[in-house]
Amino acid sequence: MTEFKAADPDFETRTRGSFARQGVMKLLGARIGQVEAGRVEISLPYRDDLTQQHGFFHAGVTSTIADSAGGYAAFTLFPTSATVLTTEYKINLLAPADGQSLRAVGRVVKPGKTLSVCDVEVFVEKDGHERLCAKMLQSLIALHGRPDTRAQ
Repeated sequence: MTEFKAADPDFETRTRGSFARQGVMKLLGARIGQVEAGRVEISLPYRDDLTQQHGFFHAGVTSTIADSAGGYAAFTLFPTSATVLTTEYKINLLAPADGQSLRAVGRVVKPGKTLSVCDVEVFVEKDGHERLCAKMLQSLIALHGRPDTRAQ
């Protein structure tokens, strides 16, 4: 596993603060867990309103927390003067997301000054056992000179 050096020594606080401003994460009830340079975990407990017709977590919900986990993994390595946006992702849904919670783990594969690439795995936990249910490859752009807050 590659270890990365964050440009911002206070990257964890900055990352958690940005996550707290994401309305969709609040709407879903997602929680940010471990935040390390180049690696972020996001978890989501089961709720009926997050499911599809079979009672599994909806693919859109799985994709949403995966996207944020990868995005924040890249963000941890950005300078304080940059924010992050996803430019592309490909997700493979490997198994039904049937369980009590989801956990997305985003890891930077290749950091870049402008574009970064992340690998994200999503695990579903059921009855105390986790299994891989989705795998994402993601590209992200660092927007330099743009604050990580809503434009006024």
